[in-house]
Amino acid sequence: MGTFSVKARIWNVREPAKSIAVNLLVDTGSTYTVIPSRVLEELGVKPIRVVKLRLADGRVIEKPLGEIGIEIDGFTVSATPVVFGDEGIYLLGSVTMEQLGLMPDPVEKRLKPTEALMMALIN
Repeated sequence: MGTFSVKARIWNVREPAKSIAVNLLVDTGSTYTVIPSRVLEELGVKPIRVVKLRLADGRVIEKPLGEIGIEIDGFTVSATPVVFGDEGIYLLGSVTMEQLGLMPDPVEKRLKPTEALMMALIN
């Protein structure tokens, strides 16, 4: 898939006034959103656990995971998982896209609203 970036505003879920604008690379191959540790620490975001992550080259690493709020194009999620990443790594992961109700359109190089799935029958 072709890659593209989106503008987002992220914030500390415990102190929403602590926010920053970022550009995120849309990465459907990444489960979680990734923001450099330094940025998350400046926002006061605290790790809540450590997760194992498989990299594209097959290696498995461990990184701290926290929560941030995020807004992209008027779509908002009050809390989404975020990995404390390396410097210069800004990725929008699939969990956050799903929470926002957005999906990548690789042709138009933008995120588009999508329908959520609900497989139960409702009368």
